[in-house]
Amino acid sequence: MSTTKFIALSIVISQLFACAAINTSISKRNLDVQSRLSDTVFLEPVADRYKTVFVQVRNTSDKPELDIEPSIKASLAQKGYTIVTDPDKAQFILQANILSASKTPNDPLKSDFGGYGAVLAGGAIGALASAATGGSGRNIAGTALAAGALIGLGNLIGNALVTDVYYSVIVDVQIKEKNKAGVLGQENNVQNAKNGRSASSTTVVNTSTNMKTYQTRIMSVANQANLEFNDAVPLLQTGLTKVISGIF
Repeated sequence: MSTTKFIALSIVISQLFACAAINTSISKRNLDVQSRLSDTVFLEPVADRYKTVFVQVRNTSDKPELDIEPSIKASLAQKGYTIVTDPDKAQFILQANILSASKTPNDPLKSDFGGYGAVLAGGAIGALASAATGGSGRNIAGTALAAGALIGLGNLIGNALVTDVYYSVIVDVQIKEKNKAGVLGQENNVQNAKNGRSASSTTVVNTSTNMKTYQTRIMSVANQANLEFNDAVPLLQTGLTKVISGIF
């Protein structure tokens, strides 16, 4: 490849990356938050006198600034529910755990985020380079070097201008609801414990209970060009609050 052609091609590719970056900055200029349930939950309708709920939210992610318990309680109170501090006196027990908050270059809602209690799948981004056959070894090497330089130049320009950013938060939610008076059900709990890499034990606990249990997982995703996590937190919390309180 001649020097003139290389420079011309560099200019073309640089302009293409610049145009793509400008397009992203325009199309993703507004902060967008979307939330999705892994499983739909239907609670039994109850009379107003039974609208009592115990709320407990934990955060085991590395983002302690995500605090949705106060907003969930406020939202449920607006719906006519009484928030109680004694779970034994509650018609409903709402428990949630913020599992993770992560930054990704692609839309997480397009992938499977599992159901309640499922192991979170890790993601990896790799690069693959291929070369066409034909020509001498020197020409192939020169073409590869030129392509690498062009890609590096394009990426440098694109990343300098704008980055399309996604932040996703995953929350496991469990709701328990009291059965009608005198109605008992069976609950089977299977607990798997690992002992090192090769050994494990399984414990199955069968109990009678007056509660029905519902479980689901929620993913809330914020997307914007050059988005910072602190800017996404308020809307992520609002989205999670709406989805969780919307179950009631």
